[in-house]
Amino acid sequence: MSPASASPIPASGPEEPLWQGRPSQWTNFIPFILCIRIIPIPWAFYRWLVTNCTSYSITTQRLRKSSGILTKHFDDLELYRVKDSTVTQPFWLRMVGLGNITLHTSDTTTPTLVLPAIKDPLAVHDLLRQEIERLRRERGVRELDVHDHDVSGSPF
Repeated sequence: MSPASASPIPASGPEEPLWQGRPSQWTNFIPFILCIRIIPIPWAFYRWLVTNCTSYSITTQRLRKSSGILTKHFDDLELYRVKDSTVTQPFWLRMVGLGNITLHTSDTTTPTLVLPAIKDPLAVHDLLRQEIERLRRERGVRELDVHDHDVSGSPF
């Protein structure tokens, strides 16, 4: 098999759910407050509905985002494609035990995925990190980063 046609080895074993969650309505805090004075109530209800209809599911192989009110949209991200992850807890989210998890991936359709206002973000982040590392080892996934400054002295 040539290196160009090589693909990661499929994960062994059945896919099992590890975590399920959804963004908190705290993401709508400012629109809800503005609804009292400025923004019409239907818009605030729409924001509530969009947040309520978004969910995330982490399994032993992938992360699935489900969104949509009338038409459901499912986006799968294979965990072995995650290159880096961060947790951000802005002050107003940290006060209520929430945080944002940002995943930077090698996936072409979803290079960055943010899980906003997740409950207990550090525990979810640790769970993700463990599964990502396990899958990368199991599939033999290796990374090669090439930067422009690495070849800047080359005439080619």
